[in-house]
Amino acid sequence: MAATNVPSVPRLPLSQSQLDDINRYLSKSEPQQILQWGLEHLPSLYQSTAFGLTGLAATDMLSKLSDNPPRLIFIDTLHHFDETLELKNDVERRYNTSVIVVKPDGAENADEFAKKYGDRLWETNDLFYDYLVKVEPAQRIYKQLGVKSIITGRRASQGGSRSTLQPLEVDATGLLKLNPFYSWSFTQVKAYIDEKNVPVNKLLSQGYRSIGDWHSTVKSGDGDAGERAGRWNGKNKTECGLHVDYYELKGKLGLKE
Repeated sequence: MAATNVPSVPRLPLSQSQLDDINRYLSKSEPQQILQWGLEHLPSLYQSTAFGLTGLAATDMLSKLSDNPPRLIFIDTLHHFDETLELKNDVERRYNTSVIVVKPDGAENADEFAKKYGDRLWETNDLFYDYLVKVEPAQRIYKQLGVKSIITGRRASQGGSRSTLQPLEVDATGLLKLNPFYSWSFTQVKAYIDEKNVPVNKLLSQGYRSIGDWHSTVKSGDGDAGERAGRWNGKNKTECGLHVDYYELKGKLGLKE
């Protein structure tokens, strides 16, 4: 692909035709090429990660593409497995970086969260829980840092609302979301992780397939379907709130701007 044909991001917000042009171009590219395009063209770019395999592959690729890769943002819900927090430390050591950590407003640990918002809120008001531990902290840190673009680890093969994923998206808030692995399968991601000896969550070797908060993650059973099996067990749910319409979510919760 000739350099003169590479679409850029001239100004925000992007028009639909500009977004379509960019996605047509990026759809022919491998993850490394999509990441390189992002490094060269996206404003105020960060990587949002919960240290899943795809996000880890992106972090590793970025470390090879740039001497100054985008900073990592980790949303600490206060309900992560210890193994996930250990992996955060492993990533910091491996890539000589300091992960930006953001927590729910007014709480530093699970006990403080329960005292402020109620016990087992994920059972009594799951939508509000997602907003408090993921959505609000994300919006707060994006505003604080001036984030305009993020790199995600989402893939179309994960199914649900992700099945129609494109390389670049613009969410309801105007945030640009770059999905470099949108077309990769789990097998391709795992092969990269194994080849490059990228650090991974120890729980993956204990029967877990997809890892989130400890209270909503179980080991995958025989015959479980889908790459995210074991998440939100028993619930008709495929997203945690980060990748749904922000304003629609606030409307459902009756929250004002």
